[in-house]
Amino acid sequence: MHGPRAQIPTRTRYKIIALIFLVTTLNYADRATFSIAGSAAARELSLTPVATGYVLSAFAWAYALAQIPGGALLDRFGTKRIYTIAIAIWSVLTAAQALVGIVPGVSAVTALFTLRFLVGLAEAPSFPGNARLVAAWFPGAERGTASAIFNSAQYFALVAFAPIMGWMVHAHGWRSVFWMMGVVGVIAALIFAKMIHGPDRHPGVNAAELDLIREGGGQIALESSSGQSLAFNWANIRPLLANRMMLGIYIGQYSINVLTYFFVTWFPIYLVKERGLSITQAGFAAALPAICGFGGGLVGGVISDRILKRSGSLDRARKMPLVLGMVLASSILGCVWLDNQAAVIAVMALAFFGKGVASLGWAVMADVAPKRLAGLSSGVFNMFGNAAGIVTPIVVGYIVGATGSFDLALLFVAAHCVLTILAFTVIVGPIRRLEIAA
Repeated sequence: MHGPRAQIPTRTRYKIIALIFLVTTLNYADRATFSIAGSAAARELSLTPVATGYVLSAFAWAYALAQIPGGALLDRFGTKRIYTIAIAIWSVLTAAQALVGIVPGVSAVTALFTLRFLVGLAEAPSFPGNARLVAAWFPGAERGTASAIFNSAQYFALVAFAPIMGWMVHAHGWRSVFWMMGVVGVIAALIFAKMIHGPDRHPGVNAAELDLIREGGGQIALESSSGQSLAFNWANIRPLLANRMMLGIYIGQYSINVLTYFFVTWFPIYLVKERGLSITQAGFAAALPAICGFGGGLVGGVISDRILKRSGSLDRARKMPLVLGMVLASSILGCVWLDNQAAVIAVMALAFFGKGVASLGWAVMADVAPKRLAGLSSGVFNMFGNAAGIVTPIVVGYIVGATGSFDLALLFVAAHCVLTILAFTVIVGPIRRLEIAA
């Protein structure tokens, strides 16, 4: 290409991150379907609280266990193919949950547990896929913001879809939620398949944008070389876990997600049991930290990229917002000494804002993952992170059951904020791309 027009980079990468954000929003909305529709479904299907708890846990177990295979599939077959199939499958499985209780002779608990487990398996490649796309499409100076955008979808999904789902349960019954999300998801899979390509294959990218991405460290041929990635074997995981930097990043992601899963699982119950709010009040109160987490996530990404542009130090750019955010998040412990409900919610909102600011783990993964094991590295990372979804609800449950109070549970969460800081400042060391020999 020649002439002045060729010197102006296209902005196709912004369209890509917008699509990733929307798909990730649907991803989290699908995870929340049973949380929203569960009360009505439990009444109709005669589910006990224990049975409901098992159903809610099914997703986290499968999602964590499938991260490594999901990442390996992305490396072997490419993001577009695996991610598109994943969206379609998890959407069909979401819709299938509307049929539970209709088919005679099949236990509702068994059917729901199985379907939720399979949804977890199907969604496993999503975040490693997001990380691969960001690594391919964005120069290092924009990677923090891009990663923060798709990561913030977890908060946006609650704000955007929870009211819609609640209204649908009220107006059309709990099954309508699953039908709606299933149909929307299949449509999203078709759009994703049409619009997602690697930068070097996308018809909407000009040479100037390709140069901008390449010169900034973007791996523009990552998708084209997927089939050349190292074949999966368990030995490939060893250098990831043996590397001090990678292990520190994995521990940090687990620790930061303890805060996430406390909010997702126990926070509304804490507001009702410990703070005396009604269920309706708790629902509105829980939305405020989600909104603050969304805002904090965007702020953290922008700050990180600005520090990188001004200082040129990737290490400083990623770690400074992370440490600041976790210091704010550790303020959650202050709720132990607060009696005022509004003050408690305000501190919780501040803590979740800080958690959002610190949520740069996926940007770090895009910075450090070995080029030929990008999907596997991200899969291990997300497995560690979502192990918190298994550990946190159980530990908090035991603490509350044994003490009758959430005080030690809040200490447990705050301690993990400190552990996140130690992981990134003491264990990780300088942030740089890990090189692994073929």
